[in-house]
Amino acid sequence: MRKAIIDRQVKAMAENGLDAMVSCSPENYAYATGFVVPSQPLIRHRHAMAIVTADAKTELFSVDMEASTVKRRAPNVPTRIWAEFTDDAMRVLADQLKNLGLAQARIGIEMDYLPAGDLARLQAALPQAKFERCEHILARLRQIKTPEEIALLRRLSRIADQAITDALASVKAGDSEMDIAGHLTRNVYALGAEHFKLMIIATGERSMLPNVGPSERRLQPRDVCRVEIFSVIDGYQAGVCRTAVVREAPPMANEIWQHLVDCKYRIMEMVKPGASCRAIYDAFIARLAEMKLPPISFVGHGIGLHLHEDPYLGKTPILGRPGSDALIEEGMVLGFEPLCYETGYGFGMQNKDMLLVTANGSELLSDYANTDRLLVVKG
Repeated sequence: MRKAIIDRQVKAMAENGLDAMVSCSPENYAYATGFVVPSQPLIRHRHAMAIVTADAKTELFSVDMEASTVKRRAPNVPTRIWAEFTDDAMRVLADQLKNLGLAQARIGIEMDYLPAGDLARLQAALPQAKFERCEHILARLRQIKTPEEIALLRRLSRIADQAITDALASVKAGDSEMDIAGHLTRNVYALGAEHFKLMIIATGERSMLPNVGPSERRLQPRDVCRVEIFSVIDGYQAGVCRTAVVREAPPMANEIWQHLVDCKYRIMEMVKPGASCRAIYDAFIARLAEMKLPPISFVGHGIGLHLHEDPYLGKTPILGRPGSDALIEEGMVLGFEPLCYETGYGFGMQNKDMLLVTANGSELLSDYANTDRLLVVKG
């Protein structure tokens, strides 16, 4: 278990009057423990949970299929194992909570992740306990990164950046999007990532589509190519997107690209502790309007153990709270992405980077490539 994170959770419990918190989503389990249970994100009923009490006791709850992995990664943490095909997991969890002295406690649990049927059975098995949502507390804690988290996100940012840059340098006109994907996949692993999420390869007319994977489409001269990937280690992820042109840029591409680069630096100037997320977004939308480019709903977001985390540099800085605002804080890491999918010229462009909020401003984490210029696919 990660002491700095457990200490944060204990403090948050005191502030919110909770006797314990149960992290049951892959991202919050990884936040407490430092690792992901491999099949938990893939098979929803394979519950893996991290329990932290108000007096800093910690225990784990794990399906038998993953018991050896959990014990290897957390050998000194008491762990209750439940049998996937013979146990009612919620009854086993209720018994574990009772043994921790929580039979009549106020227990925070992630109600946006745990299925309603499971929560109902847990409440029935522990009728004198009061279960309360705590996902918003954990999400708030995750916004401010520890030095260890920042170092990992810096590494992941550079992996994604270099993997994309080198993949685009390895292909030529006539190669396919699948060829880009092959180079990109090899690069991500060769550079040290455990795996990746959300590979986006969109070229030519497909560059206007937000979140598409690679196809058999072949690169043509003057294509615009958008390539994005999230590299992953221990559940943490960093997303970078680069835009390239094949041989030379089509009409208006250089002008629009330069406008997006100018937007990038304007955002970086504005990102500092105390800045308004909504004000940064409004400034970006105003710059898009100067070239009569259509607005988007956000231009950046928190990132770490989830692809998108609060706060958003957008219309709604706190997810689920329309009209809200949030202030930038030191230690936040943001994925920020000046982009325009519908430029009106048959292509979309995007320049996504990872940005650390420092005491006096911001620092680019994805600093492998020169992102002030369009990359060029030759051949």
